[in-house]
Amino acid sequence: MPERKNSPYTGAILAAGRGSRMAPFSENCPKPLLPICNRPLIEHQIEIMRSIGITDIVVLVGHKGFEISRHLGDGSALGVNIRYAEQSQALGIAHAVGRLEGLIDKPFLLFLGDIFFIPGEIQSMFDLFEEQGGGAVLATKEERDPSAIRKNYALRLDEGGYVKRVIEKPRHTFNTLKGVGLYLFDLTIFDAIRRTPRTAMRDEYEITESIQVLIDDGLPVRPSNSIVDDINLTTPSDLLFCNLMRARLTGGSLIGQNLRAPDGSEVTQSVIGSNVEIQHPISISQSVIFDNTVVRAASGFHRYILTPEIQVDCSHGLTPAQLSDWS
Repeated sequence: MPERKNSPYTGAILAAGRGSRMAPFSENCPKPLLPICNRPLIEHQIEIMRSIGITDIVVLVGHKGFEISRHLGDGSALGVNIRYAEQSQALGIAHAVGRLEGLIDKPFLLFLGDIFFIPGEIQSMFDLFEEQGGGAVLATKEERDPSAIRKNYALRLDEGGYVKRVIEKPRHTFNTLKGVGLYLFDLTIFDAIRRTPRTAMRDEYEITESIQVLIDDGLPVRPSNSIVDDINLTTPSDLLFCNLMRARLTGGSLIGQNLRAPDGSEVTQSVIGSNVEIQHPISISQSVIFDNTVVRAASGFHRYILTPEIQVDCSHGLTPAQLSDWS
């Protein structure tokens, strides 16, 4: 992706959610700090932004937000400048975006902080945005599995390729476009958010409703198939799958620094953090071990996540599609 010097865009990451379905990991660690191939999820998102020249980033924090700000600091270690906003109530994505208004004064690229993205031609989002003169561009991907679209949002387009309807978690799908949690907005989104009603379905302020307000106001909104894949980290099994999928793209297993393991130990299709000690010659397959973990078990692990405190069997939570990738 080409770098955009002196970018006219700000980056924004929503990292305020509690992530209750990610328990037990979310009890001690906010989801954006969970490791994907030995780096926190949010660092992968910041890297995408930096790669396209966006270095001014606002991070919205909430649940255990001090952990995020303590880890990222001012962003200088990652080559960016990070500012923080806070959301004290979880009232939906639109409400969260509204909390950023006082810190953003130019168009912004928005990431949902609990999604791992494999980017494609993100540059196309900016090209469309600049061609149409603002409004919004919504990152999408071609999705052949209707159930995946029903978990996200669907888009109905007009004959010119502009979005005319946005439907959150649709019961019925009508094309193969899946909206993902990545958006490019101009500042009119904040006016739209102020006029966004709470939805009946979840009693929240949905960003899709705010986007519909933009459309109804006559502002241009278009999709951009700029994401190769996205994984919403909702459960521990999603965290396992995301790590294994990402490690496979880089060649198989990924092992951090200073692994101590006896002869006869075997690691296959797994991600091992730094400063890990395996005390017995066991087999570890399709598993993830966090940094600083001591593995004392005398038997092996398959499709587990191991941390210094807990061991979680993730095999029963994998979807049929995920299992087909690792059978």
